[in-house]
Amino acid sequence: MFTSVLMIEKALTSADVEFVTTLHGDESVSFHVLLQPRGDQADRLLRAIDDVALGELDEAAHERETPEGKDAAALGAQALSVSLDALHAAGSAAEGRLIEDHPLDALKTLVDEIGADEVIVLTDPHYVEEFFHRDWASRARHKVGVPVLKLFSHSKE
Repeated sequence: MFTSVLMIEKALTSADVEFVTTLHGDESVSFHVLLQPRGDQADRLLRAIDDVALGELDEAAHERETPEGKDAAALGAQALSVSLDALHAAGSAAEGRLIEDHPLDALKTLVDEIGADEVIVLTDPHYVEEFFHRDWASRARHKVGVPVLKLFSHSKE
């Protein structure tokens, strides 16, 4: 069985689930999902810049309303549960956990712990971090010792 660590920042959409579960054709894949809620992943200004770059001005104006820190934990737990249920419904083995601090350290620890074959980072675009190679995928490539695939979430369902 192929083992993938899937790093996400929000609940997987049905399109996301279909995409990640079909990446390896007929080979069975076991997913270990790490979710860090968006409120913990980047500061408000960077998120607003990303929203503006994507042409989502309404989103940029409402970034101050995005839960952060402890307030994001309950929403993160719900998003993780929805994502795991969707992966199970698609026929994949899946387990997961929330990341509170240091996502790349948690990623490295999990990859080593389970002997992962790959890491899939599935997020919305983060143009500022990507430009400076400070996004999860760019940083993980130098840390985890397995292939890192960067994918963008299909929609905001």
